[in-house]
This record gives sequence, C-alpha cells and structure tokens, in this order.
Amino acid sequence: MNVVGILTAAAVVGAVGIFVGLFLGVAGIRFHVEVDEREEAVLAALPGNNCGGCGYAGCSGLAAAIAEGRAPVNACPVGGEAVGANIARIMGVEAAKSVRQVAYVHCKGDCDKTVRNYDYYGIEDCRMMSFVPDGGPKSCNSGCLGYGTCAKVCPFDAIRVINGVARVDREKCKACGKCVEICPKHLISLVPYSAKALVACSSCDKGPVTMKACQVGCIGCGICAKNCPEGAVKVEDFHAVIDQEKCTGCTACAEKCPKKCIEVR
Repeated sequence: MNVVGILTAAAVVGAVGIFVGLFLGVAGIRFHVEVDEREEAVLAALPGNNCGGCGYAGCSGLAAAIAEGRAPVNACPVGGEAVGANIARIMGVEAAKSVRQVAYVHCKGDCDKTVRNYDYYGIEDCRMMSFVPDGGPKSCNSGCLGYGTCAKVCPFDAIRVINGVARVDREKCKACGKCVEICPKHLISLVPYSAKALVACSSCDKGPVTMKACQVGCIGCGICAKNCPEGAVKVEDFHAVIDQEKCTGCTACAEKCPKKCIEVR
C-alpha cells in the first residue's frame, strides 16, 4: 500500500468520525430531556436496592413518582423513616410518621409437629406443590410447605427454612413484600415490628380437623379472646385474629392458648 492510500484511508476515517461526532452532538441537543433536579436528588437519597417493594420499577421509578407528587416521600420500605425524612427535606415537605413493618410467617407447623402423608422427591419450589397430591406432603393444607421459595426471592437474606418452616429474621427484613407476594399459601404478611403477640397459624379448618394435622394449629376455641383484657383478639372462621392496634402486649392470649400457637416476641 502506498503513502497516498494510507493518507486517503486516514482522511476517510477521520471524516466519518467527525460526522458521527457532529451527528451525536446535534441529536443530544435535539432530543435532550430535562430532568428534575429534585428527582436526581431523591434517587441519590434512596438506598438503591431496586427491590420493587415500593410498587415501582426500582428506585429510579420511585424517585420520578416522588418528584412528580405521585408517591409519598416515605414510600421506600427499605430506607424507612430516616430515608423518608431526608427525601422530605429535598421535596420541602413534612414526612408522615411511618411504622416499621416486617414479614411474618403465620405457621409453627414444623416437621416435628405436623403429620406427613408421604415423602416428596422433586423440584423444591412451593409453587410446584399445587401439582402434587393433596397440595404437598403435609396434612395441613394451610401451613408452610418448607421448600424456601420465599427465601430464594428475599433480596436481604432475611428468611431461612428451619425444620420445614420458613422463619424471618426481623432485624434483616426490610418489608419489601416479595415473600408475601410469592407465597402460594398466602401465610406471610407484613406486621408491625413492635407487635408482641402474633398468631402462628393460618388454618381455618374446624378444630378436630386441625388437631389431626398439626399439634400447634389454631383450633378456634376462643380462649385467647376470652382472656384478652383489651378485646384485641377475636375468632373468625375457626381462627384467632389479633388487632395489633388494640393489643398492649400483655401476652395473656399466648399464656392461655391450649395449642401454644400464639407467639410472643
């Protein structure tokens, strides 16, 4: 290749580079989208977990919603009150008082306390149990299946399956709600971090049916409700329910429960 050819190739490459640069520059100016400075500040204040627990597609989606006034400043469950207060300052508003929540598994029926109808060997995913006989090997059709689907989706490593039942580490839990959404038995809920007494059972079967399946299942006897001095406990569909707003944490319900299915924290 002669010198003229080399110079010609270099000139062509240089010209193409200049053209592309000019085109991108013009396109950047032409299609520039103004970004709200508050949105960028809010995004920087968010923890960046992108867990979706706020109901938006990651932290950027929430930041845009807050900046546009479509979401409250304390909408991030991971950041909690501290992040909410910081974002409130950015937005020039006051943050409403928030109550810290954590996920709770309403079941105590581990492998030692529940009856197993058979041994299951297959894909260890709770969602697959709808395709196997009786909805799983445990006799109780309302209890934790113990295959850890909730633990697999938890972005904070806050859930462990212990002896066949999922348990939540409430210090690690950020109440993102992923475990609540994915549990096929719907026995995980978000409860106040400060809750003292919680019903560790989701069965709505009649007492005799529950007793045959689990040693610690709620039988709907109503003893807990009768002994609650604040009227915070009631029985619905053969199942005890505690109103956390009325509960004072006296733990009388747990002490009197004959099946010990009310946990005290």
